[in-house]
Amino acid sequence: MMHEYTTSLPAEDVLRRAKAFFATRVPATGAFIEKESPRHIVLRGQGGEEIVIAVSPAAGGGTAVRGSTLLFDQQVKRFFSTLPLPSALMGGAAA
Repeated sequence: MMHEYTTSLPAEDVLRRAKAFFATRVPATGAFIEKESPRHIVLRGQGGEEIVIAVSPAAGGGTAVRGSTLLFDQQVKRFFSTLPLPSALMGGAAA
């Protein structure tokens, strides 16, 4: 399943947070880096399950984040809930 989110964080911060979150915040179903680039990470978890987190500039500012997985939907949603919203979505002035 594909999940999408937009955040005010820079792309590199999103990926850094994703690496830490999936390695430490969900210990029973932790996932660890298999591949990475400046725009994505591929994590391998329990039973070989794959999680892909990709980032790109969002149309209205901030960073668009996509998460793809077959079994870790709840964990991806939980990770997205830790990311701040873009300032424009929180009622702040557009940059």
